[in-house]
Amino acid sequence: MKNFVEELKWRGMVHDIMPGTEELLNKGITAGYIGFDPTASSLTVGNLVQVMILVHFQNAGHKPVALVGGATGMIGDPSGKSEERKLLSEETLTHNQNCVKKQLSKFLAFTGDNAAEVVNNYDWFKDFSFIGFLRDVGKHLTVNYMMSKESVKKRLETGISFTEFSYQLLQGYDYLHLYKNKNCRLQMGGSDQWGNITAGTELVRRMEGGEAFALTTPLLTKADGTKFGKSEGGNIWLDPAMTSPYKFYQFWLNSADDDAKKFIRIFTLKTKEEIEALEKEHETAPHLRIIQKALAEEITTRVHSKDDYMTAVKASEILFGKSTTEDLESLDEDTLLSVFEGVPQVDITKDVLAETPTITDLLSVATGNVIFASKGEARKMITGGGVSINKVKIESEQRIDYKLLQNKYLLVQKGKKNYFLLKVN
Repeated sequence: MKNFVEELKWRGMVHDIMPGTEELLNKGITAGYIGFDPTASSLTVGNLVQVMILVHFQNAGHKPVALVGGATGMIGDPSGKSEERKLLSEETLTHNQNCVKKQLSKFLAFTGDNAAEVVNNYDWFKDFSFIGFLRDVGKHLTVNYMMSKESVKKRLETGISFTEFSYQLLQGYDYLHLYKNKNCRLQMGGSDQWGNITAGTELVRRMEGGEAFALTTPLLTKADGTKFGKSEGGNIWLDPAMTSPYKFYQFWLNSADDDAKKFIRIFTLKTKEEIEALEKEHETAPHLRIIQKALAEEITTRVHSKDDYMTAVKASEILFGKSTTEDLESLDEDTLLSVFEGVPQVDITKDVLAETPTITDLLSVATGNVIFASKGEARKMITGGGVSINKVKIESEQRIDYKLLQNKYLLVQKGKKNYFLLKVN
């Protein structure tokens, strides 16, 4: 068996670890779990830190358990939050749980001696009465103990409801239940979960006389101090309908050098030797972004597919002018619009396109002078070889019947960096 803790340490993925954890894991196969909050229909790249912890755990020979919090998702974890969460309906949570399970299956093996397992804490909380929970569980942790937790202390000034205050009891009971029913001896999570996790180890000790362990990872931030996992447009999701594979690929490709060196340790399965070799290669030619490309390739392929990765690379080359008309025509509509998001879009009718006599007219008057202010300006740039349509350089003003991309678009390039998308209705 591989040494799980040593693997995490060189990858920079250990924040706190309870004494005895490493010794427990080195004795043989151990079941350990991480909880995922189903408050959205997709995991984000921020969740990937914990997903990769489970991947390394399984690769080290241990049994990973992913807990989808169908019950605790109805309450909301106060950790890292400055205000009360909006509570979701049972129907929404069920939908989200199913989506999260599907995404986890891309990373974990569900067959073999240490097969991964997905559990839902709603299954054991749904028949638990309020009085029964207070009598059987609540009496084992004092209010003083619960208030000493950092996640609670941070909220005392702004206010915390009894609902969220009780969250650590619920998460603690999850650990107790999995300890008794799945022989889970380790809970893992982000460093903001330490209080909730140790509440569970305390319940195991007090209610079962057993010994359970805890390990947390550092909360990930970028080199500029901003929160990891977000772009200017918001969260980076694993669901391709919420974040396109192209945008997902670009998120990793655009990582700063310092961030990429950290991310490639956390989000890939490359060995220490492979990563150090990439770093040496990167130092000799930083402009080639060797680490970023290796990172983006592995994580895009794993979350989406090899084909999606190849399409994202092709789409990136289109944007920077290193592509052919065939490459452009091969893009599906979602990828095309994703690549050229923010590019000025001009709507014209099929009749206008058919009746416009010259390219000069098309790129000026027919499109409302958005691309060129006048026919003279258009003519001058065409003559100078500075205009392309669908990646084909325009060499005369004569009209050409272009094949519409996805039967509705023409891509106009003016100079090196100015793009316009003509949508033909």
